[in-house]
Amino acid sequence: MSFPHIGNYHVAIEFLLKHVLENIQVLTPPPITKKTLELGSKYSPDFVCVPFKYNLGNYLEALEQGANILVQSGGGCRFGYYGEIQEQILRDLGYDFEFISLIDNEKVNPLAFFNRFKRLNPQLSLARFAYYFQLTFKMIEAMDSLDHMIRSNIGFAVREGSFELLHKEFLRELAAVEGFRSLDKLYRKYDALFRQLEVNKPDNPLRVGIVGELYTLMEPFSSCFIEKELAKKGIQVTRFITVSYLLRHHPQSSDLLKLAGNYLEYEIGADGTDSVARAKMLAEAGYDGVIHVKPFGCTPEVNSMPMLQNISNDYKMPILYFSFDAQTSETGVLTRLEAFHDMLMMRREANRWQNVI
Repeated sequence: MSFPHIGNYHVAIEFLLKHVLENIQVLTPPPITKKTLELGSKYSPDFVCVPFKYNLGNYLEALEQGANILVQSGGGCRFGYYGEIQEQILRDLGYDFEFISLIDNEKVNPLAFFNRFKRLNPQLSLARFAYYFQLTFKMIEAMDSLDHMIRSNIGFAVREGSFELLHKEFLRELAAVEGFRSLDKLYRKYDALFRQLEVNKPDNPLRVGIVGELYTLMEPFSSCFIEKELAKKGIQVTRFITVSYLLRHHPQSSDLLKLAGNYLEYEIGADGTDSVARAKMLAEAGYDGVIHVKPFGCTPEVNSMPMLQNISNDYKMPILYFSFDAQTSETGVLTRLEAFHDMLMMRREANRWQNVI
């Protein structure tokens, strides 16, 4: 069995599948590379959004390594149609496999998950599934919590690479947890270790929030590692959307519309409403800028852009827009980030002199 990559969450997904499908070998596809994108793009419709191409590339690499069961999750926009189209493309290419959709555009339903896994592993008990399902979610919450700390401090590390090295150690040990107690012990251990890393963080660093479509936010390769590049420039990065946020901590649509204020009257689908609401929150919190990321042609995020621009104008907060596709130039992304950073620095300096005067 195999599944698509998204950030480091493959660690938790593999953990769950191994413990509830003991009769099936779990095959994590190779890390995403340019080859993954090239494979996915070769067999995808030209104008489909780029997460589709990454997913298809993941499947092709997994199938070539011997996978014969593929898992897809479903979603609230065109992502909800990925499964059927990807399955047809792969069958047309001659692959023989079983395709399983875990969510089918419904809200996450643990009982529906259990029924699908039970079909694959008739020996699976509801108690065992419930235990490992909850444990996996706690793993994801631990990952997201530490990632938030890393995001806030990695750009100010005294020893280059210290955060990355410790994070790799954490993920390696995370894959081997045995239960809730060992997970809690592991989390407290690495929470302390990350806090002990030496940083040289100014009292008022440049702060940039990132909003947009969930895949390009959570899969760093798909956005040319924007967060890492911002950290290199000594910028504190804030991102709201994570798996635990989407599954448990995501506000109701009505609450997001309240957060968006006068900028939105109706929900605009997928993550678009969230992008507007969070951008307004970041502006009110005095952030220096916001970066909006999306796959090329992502309709909900395209719909959010006029409201984002109104927020930018009203709060005098710069917003940088990125649309990613298979043809996106990494050099172009880095050049635009460099210019954005320079502009934020000049604005900060201009404001400082105004305050002096």
